[in-house]
Amino acid sequence: MEQTSTALAERIAERRRGVGDPRALVGEMRRSVLLVPVAAGGLWSAWSGGVRWICGFTDEAALARFALHHGSGDQPMDYAALLGARIVDEVVPSLDEPAGLAVDIATEDGSMFFPPVVGVVPEAVAVDAGAREGHGHG
Repeated sequence: MEQTSTALAERIAERRRGVGDPRALVGEMRRSVLLVPVAAGGLWSAWSGGVRWICGFTDEAALARFALHHGSGDQPMDYAALLGARIVDEVVPSLDEPAGLAVDIATEDGSMFFPPVVGVVPEAVAVDAGAREGHGHG
């Protein structure tokens, strides 16, 4: 688990420096196991910009930083270890609202958002699916 999460953190750092391939980043996210806090029987999420963001973390240190910022203090935070692909392919479509994945949101200059767009989430729940229809023809 640590190996794939470290690879994802490295890809995120590349993109934040303006280098690296965005498609490779999405692929790495899909292959990585992320730690997703569980609260009140569901996965922890936040709303911003009309999107519900499932919050996932690349390792326990990133999850611990999040827990400190959200009132857990030194108490352990319950979490689920989920493959990124499962989050975007199964969890996001089950929410019945625009949703994406936010990774390492409590990490200074290390967060990355995977929005609900074609290429990240299934086309049926992508907010840009209708906008893409008809492009490339003519």
